[in-house]
Amino acid sequence: MARLLHIDSSPRGERSHSRRLTGEFVEAWKQAYPTDVITYRDVGRNPVPHVTESWIAAAYTPPEQHTPELREAICISDELVDEFLAADIYVIGTPMYNFSVPSTFKAYIDQIVRVGRTFAFEPEDSVNPYKPLVFGKKMFVVTARGDSGFEPGGRNEKLNFQTPYLETIFGFIGIADITFIHVENDEYGGQKLADAIASARTKILELVAV
Repeated sequence: MARLLHIDSSPRGERSHSRRLTGEFVEAWKQAYPTDVITYRDVGRNPVPHVTESWIAAAYTPPEQHTPELREAICISDELVDEFLAADIYVIGTPMYNFSVPSTFKAYIDQIVRVGRTFAFEPEDSVNPYKPLVFGKKMFVVTARGDSGFEPGGRNEKLNFQTPYLETIFGFIGIADITFIHVENDEYGGQKLADAIASARTKILELVAV
């Protein structure tokens, strides 16, 4: 039995391609692995708080030294990190906003990328002081994009700050097994979009069947 954490970050409802396809992914996963435990978090419609000064103070203060204020400042982050670490598999939906990710998803990432919890800082190591603490996880990311050509060598490659960022930040904490499913051409609509959605659905079924 594995634990799957399903995260959506689009503020849209039925009109969201990423939300619809992560839902289809998880439903297919349930059919294939009925004993797996699914946890759902919607940071698009239920945003988590941004990092504050008190949060930073709490994150860099040993828990046994936390004041009531610091405990309050970090409590949501503790909940999110515990939930994140409990999962073995992640299915994440995110649209491309201004060539990166929505601020709501960035706020979530800022809450879970924490020293002492998901990465370690060892200043005595002058070569690589940052050590990942999250291992053995698998991540699937469904993206929705208005245009296409963001892949390496594509006409919009230099505008793609979404895929490199997600690979970098999750790789930083130790998650290297990341598979992307892209739904592109939303701004064009018509057959281009229909073909992209069909391709994404085919890939999802192939990935679940592996």
